[in-house]
This record gives sequence, C-alpha cells and structure tokens, in this order.
Amino acid sequence: MSRSVAWDLPEPSGARRQPVRFGYEVLRGIAQVDFMPNAACGLFFVAALFAAGWRYGLAGLLGTALGTATAHALGVDRERTAAGLEGFNGCLVAVAFAVFLGPGHASTWLMAAGGAVVASVLTAALVNLLRPWSIPTFTLPFCLVAGVVTVAAPGFQRVWHEGSSLSALPRSASGDASLGLGDAAHAVLANVGQIFLMPQWYVGLLFLAGIFVADWFAGLTACLGSVVGTATSWALGAPASDVAEGLLGYNAVLVAMALGAVFLERGVAALVYGVVGAVASTVLTVAVTSFFAPFGGHTLTWPYVLTTLFFLAAVPSFPRLRRA
Repeated sequence: MSRSVAWDLPEPSGARRQPVRFGYEVLRGIAQVDFMPNAACGLFFVAALFAAGWRYGLAGLLGTALGTATAHALGVDRERTAAGLEGFNGCLVAVAFAVFLGPGHASTWLMAAGGAVVASVLTAALVNLLRPWSIPTFTLPFCLVAGVVTVAAPGFQRVWHEGSSLSALPRSASGDASLGLGDAAHAVLANVGQIFLMPQWYVGLLFLAGIFVADWFAGLTACLGSVVGTATSWALGAPASDVAEGLLGYNAVLVAMALGAVFLERGVAALVYGVVGAVASTVLTVAVTSFFAPFGGHTLTWPYVLTTLFFLAAVPSFPRLRRA
C-alpha cells in the first residue's frame, strides 16, 4: 500500500543509538493508535495528550514504552516493534486507566503498567490467531484488557477510587437533539480526541494535525469519518451534548481511516465503503454502549473493531475492493 507521507523524523542508525531507536519506536507506537507508523506524528500525539493533562501524557508514554519493551524482551519480530505495532494497545490501556481509575493514585499507575504488559502478550496471541485470515489485531487487546479491568475495578477497594469521568450513555436518548454550528464543529474535533478518551476540541485538533503531518490523505479521511459520525448521530436524534463531546463519532473516524485509507487500496470505492462503515459504527456505538451500561462497562473502541472486522471479511466478495 502506498502512503502519501508528508514528513517524518530522520531515522537513527547504528547500535550505539539504540536508546534513540527505542524512543522512535515509542513515538510510532503512539501514532499507530491512528494507524500512522510515523515518529513525527507521534510527537504531535504526545503533545496532544500532555495538552489534556500531564498525567495523561505520561500514561501514554509509559504504556507505549512498556508494551514495546515487553515485545522486545519476548523476542517479537523487529519489524513490528520498529513500526510501533507493539506499543499502541499499551498506550490506550494506560490512558484509559488514568481516565477511568483516576490518575492521582499509585494503584492506577501499577494497573496501567501491568495492563500494558498484558496487552503486549494478548497482541502476540491475537497476531497468531488472526494470521490465517490476514486480519490485524486492531485495538482488540486494548478493548479486552481495559474492558475487564474497568468492569472489575469497583470490586477492589485499592483500585476503584473516584470512578470513571466518562459515564456510559443511558439506554434511551434524553436531552435536546438540536445541534448548533459551534457544537458540530466541536464534535468533529472531539471525535478525533475521543479515540484517546480526550473530549477537548483542541486536543483533537493536535491529533488531527499529527495525522496530516504523517499522511494528508489519511487526515482527510479522518475528517470525513468525523463528519459522517457527527451527521449520522445528529440525524438519528442523539443528544446534542453527547454528540458535541465526541462520544458517538470517534469510532466512525477509525473505521473511515481503516477502510478508506489503510487496509484497502485507496480509491473512490474504498472511500464509499469507509463512509458506509462509519455510519454503521456510529449506530453500533450506541448499541454497544447500551449493552455495557447495566454493569458499568465502557464502549471503548469495540464498535470500530467489530465493524472493521466484518467489513474486511466481506471484501473478497466485492470485486471493486481490494486489500492493500
């Protein structure tokens, strides 16, 4: 698959620069949350997390570094670690624990560290299980680790402190569904930030800038997915406050990028397919949220994983589409 790479940091060389190379792997790992094996993009993502709060930035770096280091220690293929494929689930796990369990507690950081290591092991297991079908792991390790811990956490007094800052949506829609222009603009950027569980528009803007630095076409596709997710949720009458916070559109961003710019050969057909997937994932987001709400679970990126999995599995039946 060809990528329209705009800019990246120069690649270090030589064994004496091994710590620097590891730093590049960590940056690429953070960027791989949005499919970008690009260290410059990773710098923007780190800046975005620190803009949301220094503890979130530190959690993202810690989770990515531990996931990547675990992969190195277990002898995972160097191409995967060099591309950042072994770090992005650890990044999301650590950030999620900081958000859901509270970043001001020692237990949160211990859970984040342990979760990043477990996510690395799960990544290896899923790589082997999915290899016969040429299906990537997506963010499934993150969903499994973060999903289990956030549901189990209230049962452990030393783990559950202030609880989640992002409550699940109610089963039925409530609140004003009219979306003003300002709320719509906020939603388009918040959708991108909510991939990392960050609802601030300026954080989403930094994430989006990082994607454009790595790949302008992927950046445009992310914008398309965010607009589609916002428009779909508004058209179906979702509460405007939830739409503006990006709670309904972030999976649409990932699905549009996955199908329109990453896993399929780029073209009009792939973009249309990505738009259809973005619409489906927006509806699925509400369904998954309602499913998890009774027992305190969180939607995470399950809608993206499920939608992309089935849409990629269907590709061999569509002659106009081809895997990248």
